[in-house]
Amino acid sequence: MTTRPESKPPAHGCHGPAAGAKDGQGQRSDSAPLTPPAPGEFPTARLLLPADAPEDQWHAARRSGIGGSDVAAVLGMNRYGGPLHVWEEKHGRGDYIDSEAAECGRELEDTIARIFGRRAGLAIEPAPGTLQHIDRPWMLANLDRIAVDTDGTRAPVECKNRSERQARQWDDEVPDAPALQLHWYLAVTGYTHGYVAALIGGNRLRWFRLERDQELIDHLVSYCGEWWQRHIVDGVPPAPDGSAATTELLAHLWDVGQDATTEVDPVETMILKTRRNELRARIEADEKELSEVENQMRATLGAAEVALIGGRPAYTWRQNGNFAPARFREEQPELAAEYTHQVPAIDTVRLAADHPKIYRTYRARVLRVPSQG
Repeated sequence: MTTRPESKPPAHGCHGPAAGAKDGQGQRSDSAPLTPPAPGEFPTARLLLPADAPEDQWHAARRSGIGGSDVAAVLGMNRYGGPLHVWEEKHGRGDYIDSEAAECGRELEDTIARIFGRRAGLAIEPAPGTLQHIDRPWMLANLDRIAVDTDGTRAPVECKNRSERQARQWDDEVPDAPALQLHWYLAVTGYTHGYVAALIGGNRLRWFRLERDQELIDHLVSYCGEWWQRHIVDGVPPAPDGSAATTELLAHLWDVGQDATTEVDPVETMILKTRRNELRARIEADEKELSEVENQMRATLGAAEVALIGGRPAYTWRQNGNFAPARFREEQPELAAEYTHQVPAIDTVRLAADHPKIYRTYRARVLRVPSQG
């Protein structure tokens, strides 16, 4: 899924003319009202919980439906969590955990919204709190801000804080996860369009206007509605996906008893083990073929570090990889001794002997599958 900007985003930091702004509207957001809009101003949503509600009520409200931050995870398009994360949270077993990144992002929302409003020539209002769809109470939205045009037209604004490493993802379009989040807000509120504004690397703003895509919204509502009914209402756990986030979740989901056992279905286990063996064999074959191709490239370079085509670099094989300390100590013992120093390290052997339960708590779970049996 791709989304296009309303106009080309600014390319020179947080100063200069507004992207897509009308003449004379550059400072309009500085006089934005300080009170949130009335609940009735949302065509298809009602106010479920005010923004100043106690934290425990906010957590309870999150568990009562699917919010914008859940949609990409439900669809398996969020690198930080998958369907299993959402399932655990909605059942109260993996409640929302505030991270430092999330806290910093919230603190920067005012700055991002203010710069965006000035650039776009829009007034910026705070959101009223948790919104709930009128006809589908499991559809929730917590907007970051609301943009108001000169004619009174309102639209949700999603504010993002992103590192410089993610800058290229925002050059020409909104990445999928925030685009899905904004479309979910359009689905809940009934608004016709919305905005995504991202502060990149702390000094550049990218903003995009996204028009309501009814076909996409219909798909999101249908898919998420079926998911909610099956996995939350009926309680059927979703199958784990292959993301690193899900692997991490499964590793810390249970308080594991040492040498504890459980009986598993023999047919299902045979199917999983057979599939695992086939996948591992395919990976090994692909890795071998990849090594052959890369060795051909290395042989072509020989003593050179850079391969050129028409004077331009095609690929490199530089001597700038990991240092080999064991070989260095063996071949240069005197020099190695000169550059060896002690560093603080945890004595895991003694810790395991003195505090076996604590030591076990901090060990990773490793999946091992015998080749036979």
